Amino acid sequence: MKASLLQYLKLFILLALGGVATTLLPDQDVLASLRTLPLDGHFSFHDVSAAAWDFGNLSSFVPAAVLHPGSVDDIATTVRHVFLMGEDSTLTVVARGHGHSLRGQSQAAGGIVINMESLQSIMQVHSGESPYVDTSGGELWINVLHETLKYGLAPKSWTDYLHLTIGGTLSNAGVSGQTFRHGPQISNVNELEIVTGRGDIVTCSPEQNSDLFHAALGGLGQFGVITRARIALEPAPKMVRWIRVLYSDFTSFTEDQEMLISAERTFDYLEGFVIINRTGILNNWRSSFNPQDPVRADQFESDGRVLFCLEMTKNYNPEEVDIMKQEVNTLLSQLRYIPQSLFHTDVTYIEFLDRVHSSEVKLRAKGMWEVPHPWLNLLIPRSTIHKFAREVFGKILKDSNNGPILLYPVNKSRWDNRTSVVIPDEEVFYLVGFLSSAPSSSGPHSVEHTLNLNNQIIEFSDKAGIGVKQYLPNYNTEQEWKAHFEARWDTFQLRKNAYDPLAILAPGQRIFQKASLPLSS
Repeated sequence: MKASLLQYLKLFILLALGGVATTLLPDQDVLASLRTLPLDGHFSFHDVSAAAWDFGNLSSFVPAAVLHPGSVDDIATTVRHVFLMGEDSTLTVVARGHGHSLRGQSQAAGGIVINMESLQSIMQVHSGESPYVDTSGGELWINVLHETLKYGLAPKSWTDYLHLTIGGTLSNAGVSGQTFRHGPQISNVNELEIVTGRGDIVTCSPEQNSDLFHAALGGLGQFGVITRARIALEPAPKMVRWIRVLYSDFTSFTEDQEMLISAERTFDYLEGFVIINRTGILNNWRSSFNPQDPVRADQFESDGRVLFCLEMTKNYNPEEVDIMKQEVNTLLSQLRYIPQSLFHTDVTYIEFLDRVHSSEVKLRAKGMWEVPHPWLNLLIPRSTIHKFAREVFGKILKDSNNGPILLYPVNKSRWDNRTSVVIPDEEVFYLVGFLSSAPSSSGPHSVEHTLNLNNQIIEFSDKAGIGVKQYLPNYNTEQEWKAHFEARWDTFQLRKNAYDPLAILAPGQRIFQKASLPLSS
């Protein structure tokens, strides 16, 4: 085996298991050239360590510089400057929002990280028949929610966590419990402004520059930096009835979910969770939810079982509370959950949507937020979800103590197949998310142990022909990416050649690498 290949493999192993910091700096002439660019904002060349960290906390790649743009022109000027250096330059550029990538996707070893949150944002809300909001790609969804609620409006589709940037989620898809109704966030965008890998500022929509528009949505940052987005809005409710129930039977659990996502009159949000060998589930719920039958709830035993939680909401305004209760009771009467497990609460719309942030505050206080997060997110066809569940829940995974396990169905018809995102080829497919934390250096809560479980799940899925597609994909070779995209690889590659021909953008995705760049993980 060649020495260079040995070094390559050693680097990959170190990065996968240890989150090693890697530094690759361009020569001083390149850095000096950046200092001469006419900008409204500025570059940082020394205090750049924060840009070598992300939420996954598994990789650390130190950039040469961080751009704090004062305008979209700053981004275009910087990208164009790198483009004009030509194909011999190893300098790359990546847009970084709130840093919630998992495996270094928002990092650029020895490159330029654009701090998108520095981009000035003046949100403009347009009401009327088809309301929308124009906002910066570096704006947080939580801020968009606060601003649009002033007009009694809100975006239609969400992620579970709102402290993410617009450009970040639109570069992936943006999914949550509303996806079955409205599609992912990328299905609810009217227009984008993008800085391409050539440094061009392009406004695009389904009608104007439509190929770039669809390429960028779910495009993993490969075709341009999303600097502005026009997001579709709808009237916002004031209140939410938030409901949880448990199932012991996986077939009933999935069939009830599939019935609900196909019904004309149904819940507004729907997510499922897998709970393996956990104790005191209903007691834990009592801190935020009220049991429908407190006495029977007290008698429920969850120890040593695989259970399935169904979480649902119904939106309403205070004057509609009686109608809401009737609709909820009608829907619940059709479900086959464990009767004593019915819990509910009523919260404001913003309290529900921002629910994960309250957990973040508690975890930060315990020092448990900035730990490694070796997450695995899969999209699984309906036809194979039972086969997958039989092997994974209770066999490969003996408990769910490392973090939540999501499992809920969505409708393919709500996704736009012209975008870059890859999904299974069935009308109903499931999002299954293993949202693990790994705070320990060894044992069952370690990175190594969790990555091993993730690999077992992937290996089983491949051997069993489950037809899995990764969401927030993490691959290391072109062969793996080709297998991910399948027939869509040629289109993806053609779009890359059109909009970022020198492979300047988002090197951390490891899809297209500039010459002489190290493997990033």
